[in-house]
Amino acid sequence: MTTKIKNICCIGAGYVGGPTMAVIAQKCPEINVTVVDINEQRIKDWNDTDLDKLPIYEPGLKEVVAEARGRNLFFSTDVNKAIAESEMIFISVNTPTKTYGKGKGMAADLKYIELCARQIAEVSTTDKIVVEKSTLPVRTAETIRAILDNTGNHVNFQILSNPEFLAEGTAVTDLQNADRVLIGGEETPEGKQAMEALAEIYAHWLPKERILQTNVWSSELSKLTANAFLAQRISSINSLSALCEKTEANIEEVARAIGSDSRIGPKFLKSSVGFGGSCFQKDILNLVYICRSLGLKEVADYWEQVIIMNDYQKKRFADNMIATLFNTVSGKKIAFLGWAFKKDTNDTRETAAMYVADYLMEDLANIVVYDPKVKPNQMYADLDYLNTRAAEENKKQLQASNDPYEACKNAHAIAILTEWDEFKDYDWQKIYDSMMKPAFVFDGRNILDKEKIEAIGFEYWGIGR
Repeated sequence: MTTKIKNICCIGAGYVGGPTMAVIAQKCPEINVTVVDINEQRIKDWNDTDLDKLPIYEPGLKEVVAEARGRNLFFSTDVNKAIAESEMIFISVNTPTKTYGKGKGMAADLKYIELCARQIAEVSTTDKIVVEKSTLPVRTAETIRAILDNTGNHVNFQILSNPEFLAEGTAVTDLQNADRVLIGGEETPEGKQAMEALAEIYAHWLPKERILQTNVWSSELSKLTANAFLAQRISSINSLSALCEKTEANIEEVARAIGSDSRIGPKFLKSSVGFGGSCFQKDILNLVYICRSLGLKEVADYWEQVIIMNDYQKKRFADNMIATLFNTVSGKKIAFLGWAFKKDTNDTRETAAMYVADYLMEDLANIVVYDPKVKPNQMYADLDYLNTRAAEENKKQLQASNDPYEACKNAHAIAILTEWDEFKDYDWQKIYDSMMKPAFVFDGRNILDKEKIEAIGFEYWGIGR
C-alpha cells in the first residue's frame, strides 16, 4: 500500500527547491507544499506580491507561483514547524565544492546536508520520507541514514535519491515535461513503498514510463555522470574551436556536420567562451575526487581534463582580447554584455564572465557590465568569491550599468558573455558610433551576424570562426 502524502516540506528555497516545489504544488493541489529557508530575505522575496521580485528568474515561474502560492504553496522561515508537519521532506540545500581541508577544490562540501539531517532527526516525531534533491556524491544517503537512525527520536526514516535534471532558463519546462524522473531507494518493502509514494506525486502530470526507479547508489551516480557527459561535449567542441581558428575552419559548420550524425546529435555542441552554472564543474570535480579516492587515477585524469579544457577556453578568450587590443587593456574601457552564465536565468555560479573579467582586471582594464537580470551586488560577490584582489579594487575596476548603450559608450571593445536574445536586436550602428575606434566586438557566444557587424565597421572576433 502506497503512503499517501498530504504535506511536503522542502529545506532550501534556491534554484532547485523553489521552482521544483512550485511545480509540484501547481500539479498536486491536494498536497500542501512548504518551502523553508533560514535566509529571511529570500523567503520575503518569494512572498513578495510583486512577482517580478522573485529571487529566481525563470521563464514561466512567476505564473506557476501565482497559481499555487497561498493555496497550497507556502514559503516560510519556520523550519521546525514544516518538518514536524510533513510526511515527506526534500533536502535541497547548497552542496558547494570544498574550499578547505581534505578534498579541497574537488569534493562536495556536505556540511549543510549534515545540518539538515540533524535538524530533521531532532524535530521528527512521526515517520518521514527524506528525499535527496541536492546534487550529492555517491553514498551520501548512507551518511544521512546514519545521522537519522542514531540521533533521532526512534521514528522510521526512508531515504530516497531524486536528483534534479534542470537546466537554468528552461527549469519550469524541464519540470512540467521531464524526459525522465529518477527515484532511488532501498530494495526493501518499506523502500519500495517510499519510492511509490514519490512516484505517485510525479504521476500527477508525467507518464509512468518516464518515472524510473533504481537503487539509491545508481540514482546518485546517474546525476554526476549525466552532467559529466554533457560538459564533456562542450569541452570537446570548444577544444576544436581553437583548432578551427588556426586552420580557418568554421566551428559552427563543423558542429552542424557532426551533429547531423544520428549517433551523436546536435545538443551541447554550441561552442562558446566556456560552460558555467552550479552543476557541471562541481559535479565533475566531485566525480574526479571519488575516482581518486578509490584509486582510479586514469579515470580521474580523464574527467579532470574536461575542467582543464573549460578553464583554457575562458583564459584563451581573455588572452585574445588583450593581444588584439595591442597587447594591453590597461586603462581601457571594456563593455561586457551579459554576466549570467546563460540566457534566461539570473544564476551566475561559475559564470565565464567573472573569470574573463578577473583576467582582464589583472591587466588593469576598466569593465562596465550590462545584464538584464543580474544585479550589481551579485557581480561583486562573484568577483569577491575568486578572492583575487580586495573588494574595494573590484568596485573600482568594474561597474554595472542598467543601459546597454551607456555601457558601450566610449568603450574600446565589447565582450558578449551571455547569449541574451535582446543583444541581437540592438542598434549596432548606434553602438559603433559611440565607441572608441577601432571598435572591437568579441562574441563569446557567436550570436551576432559577423558580416553585418563587420559591414558597420566593427573588428569582429568570434569563437572558432
